[in-house]
Amino acid sequence: MTNGSFKIFILDDDIWYSELLEYHLSLNPDYEIRRFHSANDCLANMHLQPNVVTLDYSLPDKNGSEVLKRIKEQSPDVQVVVISGQEDVATAVDLLKLGAYDYIVKDEDTPERLWNTINKIRENVSLREEIDHLKQEIGQKYDFGKVIIGNSDAIKKVFNLMDKATKTNITVSVHGETGTGKELVAKAIHYNSTRKRAPYVAVNVAAIPRELIESELFGHEKGAFTGAVSRRLGKFEEANKGTIFLDEIGELDISLQSKLLRVLQEKEITRVGGNAVVPVDVRIIVATHKNLAEEVKKGRFREDLYYRLLGLPIQLPPLRERGSDILVLAKFFIDAFVKENGMGRKHLSPEAQQKLLSYAFPGNVRELKALAELAVVLADEDTIQEQDINFSASHTERDFLAEERSLKEYTTAIIQRFLDRYDYNVLLVADKLDIGKSTIYRMIQSHELTVK
Repeated sequence: MTNGSFKIFILDDDIWYSELLEYHLSLNPDYEIRRFHSANDCLANMHLQPNVVTLDYSLPDKNGSEVLKRIKEQSPDVQVVVISGQEDVATAVDLLKLGAYDYIVKDEDTPERLWNTINKIRENVSLREEIDHLKQEIGQKYDFGKVIIGNSDAIKKVFNLMDKATKTNITVSVHGETGTGKELVAKAIHYNSTRKRAPYVAVNVAAIPRELIESELFGHEKGAFTGAVSRRLGKFEEANKGTIFLDEIGELDISLQSKLLRVLQEKEITRVGGNAVVPVDVRIIVATHKNLAEEVKKGRFREDLYYRLLGLPIQLPPLRERGSDILVLAKFFIDAFVKENGMGRKHLSPEAQQKLLSYAFPGNVRELKALAELAVVLADEDTIQEQDINFSASHTERDFLAEERSLKEYTTAIIQRFLDRYDYNVLLVADKLDIGKSTIYRMIQSHELTVK
């Protein structure tokens, strides 16, 4: 962050005027100011890495345009504020096109305008440094070993494939049961790839109503449909130069699959209600819990799109197939929870470990995390015992039918429980319960159901 000195070079052959600017700017003790009276002298000191150069347009040894070009060639990140005695609009426009941050005409208000301009530059520099710092932190956060905890052969194979995925822009398809961490894999690949400084955009295809998915992905023009009061960019445009993660791609309606295929083939989109073709440069990562090959055989997924999306397949193993990783993950979640809550250290008894290892974990890693945190709360001492491991989803589920409820209340509770269990995948829940997805969407809109 820019907490220390902020370097400003003043380049002006008028000694009195440069001293005036220096005096005014030096009222801020954070500014480190140096004055130069010739272009060559200033250019020779650019290795000192100033943040800002104030440039007098009329210099005896070089004109302002030439100096500006040289500064930008040597130090592209340096902001140049041109100060000129002439009010030539054409000259100002040309200098701004060459990369000048601002063009200020010399008059009695110049020192004040320069002060405000440099304040804005400093704010922008601090913001850019903060963004770079956050991106670096994100990259560290999504280090493979921190994203997926474990030492099993199955996970080592996943690490190997993720590493290969970061080295090219190949499409990646992540397969696995709900709760295995498919989106974490997608984020880790993005933030360890050459696209890490560009956007990462995630889209849960199953959570978007069919009539809105095209607009959500590709955007729409003003007036494209009722409610389209302005142009809106779609997720593909938002992810330009970066990565788009299409979760539950198997739920994409077959009528839209051809449009997605065209985007992947042509690398361009057309907004809903528009005619303009917009080029996009996006890395694609998709995920699904479905067997897409079977979906192709059943006619629910286009074969050509299937092969286009297959790319580098990464199969995430269910937790029940990861052996001792269950205990490694349990320890990780327990340690993290006690640290977060300021509690003393806890460890699993041999009986508790055996109980975890013998369980099938239908909810995979997500379920283990919840079980581990609950066990910490239930444990009376620093050792988590077998009885502290509670596999019941909730006490209310056990006594579900013992409660006196109306049929509507039971229906709502069942749908809510399935939404919670299947990660709020509306289409999947509608299929499993054999009810219309429009019914679920209507209940969500009326707040009878909640989604996170």
